[in-house]
Amino acid sequence: MLFSAARNQAEADLAAAAVPSPKVDAELLLAHVIGASRSDVQLGVLLGRELQPAQHQAYQELVARRARRIPLQHLTGTAYFRHLQLKVGPGVFIPRPETESVVQLALDFIGEQQGARLVDLCSGSGAIAAALATELSAPRVWAVELSDQAIGYTRQNCEPLGISVLHADAGNLPAGLLPEGGIDAVVSNPPYIPPSAVPREQEVREHDPQMALYGLGEDGLQVPRAVSAQALTLLRPGGLFVMEHAEVQAATAASMLRATGFTEVTGHRDLNGRPRATSGVAPEK
Repeated sequence: MLFSAARNQAEADLAAAAVPSPKVDAELLLAHVIGASRSDVQLGVLLGRELQPAQHQAYQELVARRARRIPLQHLTGTAYFRHLQLKVGPGVFIPRPETESVVQLALDFIGEQQGARLVDLCSGSGAIAAALATELSAPRVWAVELSDQAIGYTRQNCEPLGISVLHADAGNLPAGLLPEGGIDAVVSNPPYIPPSAVPREQEVREHDPQMALYGLGEDGLQVPRAVSAQALTLLRPGGLFVMEHAEVQAATAASMLRATGFTEVTGHRDLNGRPRATSGVAPEK
């Protein structure tokens, strides 16, 4: 079958299943099947290339699974974050584009500093830690993740980059596991959804691990409170803590950081203009 015919049918099937980006997903799944890039698929469509029968069968099976709203990243085993290609799958939170702006806040803070020390709390796939490790000059980076299911992905994505991966509770680290008072920046995308706020997106609701979504407590900020307190113990005076949160939690997050002891508490918007993160500076001891 021609690339074009297979792609067009897949796009129609995914659109009928209300998949948000049917053409993009159809092309990415076809790229996965043939072991090439999306641009190669688009070129193949223009040049009239054909799929082998086994490739077409594999493609149809993947499209059918995507139509059942299994996340695209679970089908390809890959998620893209900033300039990175990360390994993901069931049991780990799929990194989102809005978190890229959270990483940028830490990058801007560190700037040209050599050998900065940074920690990613609630690391999940390791997206934040990996971005920091590859976009700064000779940093020392730690990634902390509690989930038994996610930690394998953390290690796969981080350890080849020289990141130290710690299988531990980001809100209650054992003494001596990290150098307290010596970290330049701590970044976290902790679970923060309140228990009553079930995500609307089917892929998130049914496939992202609940441990990575729900922050516990009536307001969903029980875990973020513990993470914020832990971050303060790790940071050097003047060090930066950046935490992602829901847009409706901006005011509460700012109050929480002030109550924890941070100064210069500031809210930040993502590229869509939505309140996405709050930062604070560790005070002088």
